[in-house]
Amino acid sequence: MTWQRLAYFAAALGMLAATVLPLSSEPTPSLLARPIVLTAILLTTVLYAGAAFVTPRVSIAVTFVGVALGCGVTLALLRDDAIASYATSGIWLPVVANWGAAWLGVAKLAAVKPRDKAAPGTIDLAIPLLFGAFIFYLWEVAVRGFGVPLVLFPAPSAIAVRFFDSLWMLWQDFFQTFILGMLSGYVIGCGAGFLVAVLAHRYTFLGRGLLPIGNFISALPIVGIAPIMVMWFGFDWPSKAAVVVVITFFPMLVNTLAGLNAAGHIERDLMRSYGAGYRQTLQKLYLPAAMPFIFNALKINSTLAFIGAIVAEFFGTPTLGIGFRISIEAGRMALDVVWAEIALAALAGMAFYGIVALAERVTTFWHPSYRT
Repeated sequence: MTWQRLAYFAAALGMLAATVLPLSSEPTPSLLARPIVLTAILLTTVLYAGAAFVTPRVSIAVTFVGVALGCGVTLALLRDDAIASYATSGIWLPVVANWGAAWLGVAKLAAVKPRDKAAPGTIDLAIPLLFGAFIFYLWEVAVRGFGVPLVLFPAPSAIAVRFFDSLWMLWQDFFQTFILGMLSGYVIGCGAGFLVAVLAHRYTFLGRGLLPIGNFISALPIVGIAPIMVMWFGFDWPSKAAVVVVITFFPMLVNTLAGLNAAGHIERDLMRSYGAGYRQTLQKLYLPAAMPFIFNALKINSTLAFIGAIVAEFFGTPTLGIGFRISIEAGRMALDVVWAEIALAALAGMAFYGIVALAERVTTFWHPSYRT
């Protein structure tokens, strides 16, 4: 008997524990008074045990059906006020069983070698989605089971409710921080860094003089720059854009300059033998060689810029913005609103990074790192 079968049997026994062990430290109706929940527990037990005897691909599907059903059972039980905050081993053992079964399912899914060319991309996407979904499940169960107060750590369900109830407010904050402050500063900072890098590459003395200054500016803390920019450019979004410009300028300058210098001597001698001027060499040789470096800077700046824009809003802003909302609602102990803003920032940041990465893939498809 393999260790995977033993793990599946352990998961099945963990689910059965809910039928014999106490669910709560407080008086609560038994599972016999909850026939639907009892049936779901028994069905989950059968699925976990059955997954040990079917083929690997069928086992993956059976496992995830069981995990979904088992997670639903534990969440349904924790909706009972007599169980939430008072959960005991009758709840925690099924949770551990679901975790073990989910781990087995993801491990088997990662080991699949599909024949279809499109399948690997689907699997690569499914694994982090399933993993993330289970992290949220554990978060929800822990908050409900241990009775964590809302002001300390709200459950994902409470954050989701607040998120969808505050869509207009979130959109206004997103527009103020991301579109006006971050995106405008990102474009200006990255564009300026790129142009200065081209000039520094063309005229060596500029590079020698600007790099130490850029290094000094990049070492300045955001909390020191932001108040100065607010005094210079006012409380509205231009001051936040100015902070983002300062943050994004130096990474783009350094990476672009390194990329422009990445062209080999043989390629440069070839361009000289063709009689190409600097503009032609820049277009045909230097810029293509620098594209991976440029996109590396764009990806780095995509996260730095958003963080800088949010932090800058802590030092003076109109009554809009992600950073403003986080600081105000944290003072009011409205942690569900704070987490909704954090979720908005995370989604926007991941989406923007993904767009930049996709643009890199489309633009630099010829690069060896993308060859299969």
